[in-house]
Amino acid sequence: MRIWFNNVVDTQRRLVEVEGDRIRIGRHAGNDLVLHSPYIASEAAVLYRRGQAWEVVVLGMNGIKVGEDQLSAGERRELTTSTSIEVFPYTLTLDLPTDAQLNRDAELAGLDEQMSEVVALIHRELLDRMDLRRGVDSSQQMDDAYHLTLERHLETIARSRPQLAGSAAPLIAHLAGYALRDKLLEPVTQSTGDATDTGRNCLPPWSRIVSAVPERERELDKTCAYLSQLLRTDSDGEPTSMIDAIEQGFWNAWSQLESKVHGDFKDYLALRVIKKDIKDIVFGLGPLEDLLRMPSVTEIMVVDRDRIYVESNGVIENSGRRFVSDEVVESIMQRIVGKVGRRIDKSQPLVDARLSDGSRVNAVIAPLAVSGPMLTIRKFPARKILIHDLVALGAMPSVVCEFLRALVLARSNIIVSGGTGSGKTTLLNCLSDFIPDRERIVTVEDTAELQLAKQHVVRLETKEANVEGTGQYTIGDLVRNALRMRPDRIVVGECRGAEALDMLQAMNTGHDGSLTTIHANDAHDVSLRLEVLVQMAADLPVASIRSQIASAIDVVVQLQRRRDGRRIVSQVTECVGVNRTTGELELRDLYLFDEDSQQLQPTGQLPTFVTDLLGKGMLELENFYPSEESALCSG
Repeated sequence: MRIWFNNVVDTQRRLVEVEGDRIRIGRHAGNDLVLHSPYIASEAAVLYRRGQAWEVVVLGMNGIKVGEDQLSAGERRELTTSTSIEVFPYTLTLDLPTDAQLNRDAELAGLDEQMSEVVALIHRELLDRMDLRRGVDSSQQMDDAYHLTLERHLETIARSRPQLAGSAAPLIAHLAGYALRDKLLEPVTQSTGDATDTGRNCLPPWSRIVSAVPERERELDKTCAYLSQLLRTDSDGEPTSMIDAIEQGFWNAWSQLESKVHGDFKDYLALRVIKKDIKDIVFGLGPLEDLLRMPSVTEIMVVDRDRIYVESNGVIENSGRRFVSDEVVESIMQRIVGKVGRRIDKSQPLVDARLSDGSRVNAVIAPLAVSGPMLTIRKFPARKILIHDLVALGAMPSVVCEFLRALVLARSNIIVSGGTGSGKTTLLNCLSDFIPDRERIVTVEDTAELQLAKQHVVRLETKEANVEGTGQYTIGDLVRNALRMRPDRIVVGECRGAEALDMLQAMNTGHDGSLTTIHANDAHDVSLRLEVLVQMAADLPVASIRSQIASAIDVVVQLQRRRDGRRIVSQVTECVGVNRTTGELELRDLYLFDEDSQQLQPTGQLPTFVTDLLGKGMLELENFYPSEESALCSG
């Protein structure tokens, strides 16, 4: 949806494009449309999609005006095309989808479903023809003769399907469109790699269409060049914006061109995309292959075979891609977990694994998954994010970056805390860059995903029990073993169970400078969560646990994921010790996120170890006091 808006004192209209079925409007930075005015509530209104209609619900006490009607807090109103809304002192004009657009969307959804059914039938028949149910080996992925045989079988099977009879069939044109869209995306996703890329952005070896016809391929290139002009995708542009332009505008552009494309070429394109999709299923990860190469996609969430959601630029949206069957989803799960020596079946229906590039995978099947097999992939960026990148993205100011660097060099024990997807592992990777190269690091993880850019790193990963129920090695087992490996530093990917006690004991037995992450709402909840986790390991008095925590933990760095998708450092807190009077852990906030200035600000309090940092020349005292500019902003 496009929204034009302007302030009553400003004649210039601005445009913002928003997506989703729930659009928040207000003064707070976490809204989808942010209106800067003290007269507007933090959350003034929200737009909801109800089927094919939209309605507005008023949240702010000042109310809003829809057309000629004044609405108060709690009231709602259905909206029509080009509705005008007044949120004083702003006027908004909503460009809602027309009936024609909604009908077109419904038509595309229907064709998508037909396409999925046809590809599923073709795939099922291919499995029987070539005896593929046992899988394929790596040599067959590289064998052109094998690929040619497979593609010829696909052509024969596809031409026998009644849904694909006749080049005038709507499904043929729809399949041809997908072939063109994939070809348009191909060079963009390939260009996102860099010199250190391990190959994610390169096309897999099976992607080449061996039976391609050179004349048709040249016609394909010319058609894609024309579509690029219609979509205004600049070959020298930023890859993410180019991908967005293709994804959002392709079907409108194809509807303008489709009638001018001759039938034989459509038939060729339809067969081409069927070959590509089924080869991705047979050799790779099916529809996930394209998503894994898109730089803007940071998370892939398979809800069921028909719905694959992605997080792109901090926003969760339906990718429009789908699997052809539940069986294909489960076979791809087996392919992923088998490569890291794990299994998923009815006796073990939940598993954590990783892809070859380190991306984290969580898979769930029946009986735990009610609506079908579910898959979640947390992608790793193609290029390792450095802490200076976080500063540039506004995750933290440079003074906090300098402070964290000083902490790591001073061998302080640091816990990085936050919610799911808040960036804990990313920050842990960044902090590890400050560890001197001469030091030996032992990492302990449930699923190996840390990317420490150091040479002397020993990586340990947990192991599930085998079919006999033996051979399991937990995080706690590996932490205890790490103590025997002569570590200078121990880095634990995440403390979420009884291993918290082992981690605290490691920090208290001479392994200063250790790092770990934990799930917590804020820095002050970290101590409470650690108490619970330690009690899972041993029945110890609370006073003893607090003493262990106070002795082990120096600083907690709290991360937060904002509503607009940004990840920020919201709190840096020192664990001072145990208060002798109350027996409570005493915490001291050194930096706190200020909502007014939208910046992480120093509180003016000094850490107890500040003398050491200043004496070694690691920091300046001014780093702990608000600047005059920030003080004026917050005032």
